[in-house]
Amino acid sequence: MSDKVYSVSDITADIRESLEDRFNGVWIEGEISNHRFPASGHHYFTLKDGGAQLSCVLFRGAAMKSRIPLSDGMQVQAYGNVSVYEARGQYQLIAQVIQPKGFGDLQAKFEALKQKLEAEGLFDPIRKKRIPFFPQRIGIVTSPTGAAIQDMINVLGRRAPWVEVMIQPVRVQGEGAAEEIAAGVRSFESGDGIPRPDLIIVARGGGSIEDLWSFNEEVVARAIAEATIPVMSGVGHEIDFTIADLAADRREPTPSAAAENATPDGEPLKNHLNHMQALLSGRVEGRLESLSHQSSALQRELQAREPGRRIQNWAQSLDYLADRLENASDVKLQTGNASLDSVRRLLETIQPDKVIDRGSERLDLLREHFDALVEGRISEACSELEHCGELMRSLSPEAVLSRGFSMTMDSEGKLVTEAEKVSSGDRLKTRFADGDVTSVVE
Repeated sequence: MSDKVYSVSDITADIRESLEDRFNGVWIEGEISNHRFPASGHHYFTLKDGGAQLSCVLFRGAAMKSRIPLSDGMQVQAYGNVSVYEARGQYQLIAQVIQPKGFGDLQAKFEALKQKLEAEGLFDPIRKKRIPFFPQRIGIVTSPTGAAIQDMINVLGRRAPWVEVMIQPVRVQGEGAAEEIAAGVRSFESGDGIPRPDLIIVARGGGSIEDLWSFNEEVVARAIAEATIPVMSGVGHEIDFTIADLAADRREPTPSAAAENATPDGEPLKNHLNHMQALLSGRVEGRLESLSHQSSALQRELQAREPGRRIQNWAQSLDYLADRLENASDVKLQTGNASLDSVRRLLETIQPDKVIDRGSERLDLLREHFDALVEGRISEACSELEHCGELMRSLSPEAVLSRGFSMTMDSEGKLVTEAEKVSSGDRLKTRFADGDVTSVVE
């Protein structure tokens, strides 16, 4: 027997420490009774079975994470630490997690199927398909009457009004729901008389694990994994995780988040397109203005070159070449005649037959050489003259007119070169290649 005397507070504190050390992190199963939910947000209740009862408290912070409403008569499993409420000397369970009875069996079933499919490679990131950035058609497999589909339609209508939304109505909980969900995915995949969507979204709103269990069935996971169309899941709330999420090409925490991230936001895209349109219009206008300036500069340059003056220069050059040809011919003829006279005088003086013969032969040679030289020079001069004539004809006013130009003259036959020299009422004559047109200035 110990001689130590405890105070009530000391012995209660020791008991609390002993209980917390031994029963830290335990699951306790029982029926809820005497449930109270005061304004503080804490839950107070008793867990009981056929032979005993245990006081429990679920504080507000932990209660906010719980997805099930508590009420008397519920069969639940509570996880937490056994402690002592020292003010009353009463031991109690400080609960951290509350789940329906049988949840442990469902979790074990979930883990078993997860391991099986994971071993087959159904969740391998390598097989995940890329979600299209700009889908034109989205197929949704969900309940047609739930709040989830309305939220998704509203989000898609706001962000991407161009998207065609196709709905495969299915049950999302209860017996046979998993088979309907799988059939809905396969219906989009096969076409089945309807256009194939660019993206499939499998979705439903939040609920208990039992409510979401259809999305933990193997038939749903295999339908999603076998689809060649990218599949996005949006099942439950952010804290919910299903086998369908693991099999999908991308998991979103909620149906609304799936709709949000399935398409780009249309408003920024519209603003970008408007900006690009304005930028392109500015560049086109700038280019047109630059070409207009170039055209005006070329027109001014053409006017500055004065084709008429060039024709006059060529005509003068032709006359100069003709004079040179004529002078060259006269000089050659005079030189030849002088040589001929000199030879004739020499022959008359010498008179021997042999000298005459040699002189005759030399004269013949000189004459032939002279004739060839004159003919060559004449031929060269004629070719040059012909070339100058062709050039002069190509630059003549008639040739210029034949290329689309015109000449405008006043009543005195003078060429009009400036608009400011023309007054209202003046009679003008415009010459084209095929004739003249008379006009009156207004």
